[in-house]
Amino acid sequence: MPDRADWIPASSATTPLFAGVDLGGTNIKVGLVDDRGRTLAFHTEPTRVDTGPDDVCRRMGEGVLTVARLAGVAPAAIARVGLGTPGPQDLKAGTIIRAGNLPGFDGYPVRDAVSRACGLPVTFANDATAAGYGEFWIGSASEFGSSVLLTLGSGVGCGIVIEGVLLEGAHSHGAECGHNLVDPAFDARQCPCGQPGHLEAYCSATALKARARAALAAGADGSLSRAVAGGAELTPILISREAAAGDPLAMDLILEVARWLGIGIVTLMHTVDPDAVLLGGAMTFGGEGHPVGKAFIERIRAEVKSRTFPLLAERTAIRFAALGGDAGYVGAAGIARVEHQRLARPTAP
Repeated sequence: MPDRADWIPASSATTPLFAGVDLGGTNIKVGLVDDRGRTLAFHTEPTRVDTGPDDVCRRMGEGVLTVARLAGVAPAAIARVGLGTPGPQDLKAGTIIRAGNLPGFDGYPVRDAVSRACGLPVTFANDATAAGYGEFWIGSASEFGSSVLLTLGSGVGCGIVIEGVLLEGAHSHGAECGHNLVDPAFDARQCPCGQPGHLEAYCSATALKARARAALAAGADGSLSRAVAGGAELTPILISREAAAGDPLAMDLILEVARWLGIGIVTLMHTVDPDAVLLGGAMTFGGEGHPVGKAFIERIRAEVKSRTFPLLAERTAIRFAALGGDAGYVGAAGIARVEHQRLARPTAP
């Protein structure tokens, strides 16, 4: 849950207000923010995908009304709602094309259903794009004009903002950089999407666990092996813990992820030339303040430096994201803010 110490009362808010909804397979997060990105209220509840998309969308819309009530403002004070969802989307139609861990949402008009449920206009975005915009707006990239956010979790998401403009693409598939090709070898690792050699096949939590299982099955010894043999669940958190305790295999696995990330980041730098590349999501190994997180990002920086032009390596910041689990709803609200401002501009005669 966001830190309540950072919330502001409605009396201190800069209007207009915007709501952001972050739909995940496990939880729905809804936040109300002001025109400067400061949170007034927050609500979360389990997604419960088994209840079906009609019910989930109804509850997302009710969540918007809930944060208005918690903040002590009328729903009419909310200028617009931003909605971030996972999966490939048709942004113009307001649908998720392939919902993955949201069964029943394939082709479902999620944007319009949430709008009906809360009675407010809704702007639709990919969840990683929304998180990337949140970091650009008030997070780790707020000092820059352009940024790329890579979210590391069960998959690899991406959000790209160039001079304040979201890269969404002609077919709503812009910034699907987890599916950038990094390994063209015939025997490249298989991405969950079915194609070989994608960044996600090397840098996701799923990929890290698969590599760890293969190494352990091959007879690798050490504290990680003993922990798993003793019944511990093999997770990135366990691998990070054992790396911090000095297990060579655990650290090698993490640094291998870093190496492939560095390769993927170089491609992004040569394509969009951002001011900053940010790393977020659940798999950041404690961040810069943790010895494993520090080793992880330093390995990424070294890989980038060895593969790109000296000027780019020197001038492109590579750092961890700052907003954590708040990035999705903050960024969704920020994208709604951009749309509100665009629609409010007078049109040329």
